[in-house]
Amino acid sequence: MKEIALDTNIAVDLLNGKPEVIEKLRQFDMIYLPATVCGELMFGAKNSGKRKDNIANFRSFISNCEALEINSLVAEEYSDIRIEMKKKGRPIPENDIWIAAICVSNGVSLMTRDQHFENIDQLRIERF
Repeated sequence: MKEIALDTNIAVDLLNGKPEVIEKLRQFDMIYLPATVCGELMFGAKNSGKRKDNIANFRSFISNCEALEINSLVAEEYSDIRIEMKKKGRPIPENDIWIAAICVSNGVSLMTRDQHFENIDQLRIERF
């Protein structure tokens, strides 16, 4: 079974109906959303001009994916990744450290457009 976790930028592209993203995701049997991505999506919906419609659409989208939660194993992985980024002198956004930790802990590749994820050695990335 082919599975993938989505970064927020890919989830937004999918929600916006970008054909190239839809086509690429057809090759996967299971699509995961890290809990942090769910939070970023809901913030975007609540902060938008079409708040009511976007909240309903985003909730529906999130419920049709498998959410990957944060637990103590993810928290430990987060600390390892954050130290790794500090030692490399390559800080990345805090939420992205959590997204990476969730993916690494669950053994799932991350589909993203963000290049800074490539600095995390243990993270498997599906570039778009």
